[in-house]
Amino acid sequence: MDRLVYMDAEITPNRSLSQRGFIILISVITALNCISAGVFVAMGAHLILPFLAADVIAVVVAFLASFNAAKTIERVRVTARSIQVTHESPRHRRVVWESPTAFTRLALETEEDRAVELRLALSGREVAVAQALSPGERAQFAMALERAIREARLERG
Repeated sequence: MDRLVYMDAEITPNRSLSQRGFIILISVITALNCISAGVFVAMGAHLILPFLAADVIAVVVAFLASFNAAKTIERVRVTARSIQVTHESPRHRRVVWESPTAFTRLALETEEDRAVELRLALSGREVAVAQALSPGERAQFAMALERAIREARLERG
């Protein structure tokens, strides 16, 4: 077991819509669809009802899938011995990457001063990390991760 953990970061996706906001949005969409259904039924277009119901169901399913994806956590852990990236959800935990700290490279791809992608690399293998972060947050995370790797390597020195 490693004595010191140089980084143990949890990265979670940002979601701007709260549960209350979701209920309000679905209520508005349902009300608008009911008004539309009333107009179309008054004109004699009774077949529109299943399509408007399917519309509301599709929006609900899309948001529920988004909320479920928001529960996934990416954990980056740096010790003197290894770097480990795991994806954790309420149901399971899966190790995505594990490599020796001494030989792992950090690659930050930028476009127009924006951090586009951050990758860990070792012997031709690569894994993208911190994809849920904004470009600015990703650049800051890259600096912190690089500092943690450098400090961990010094311990092994």
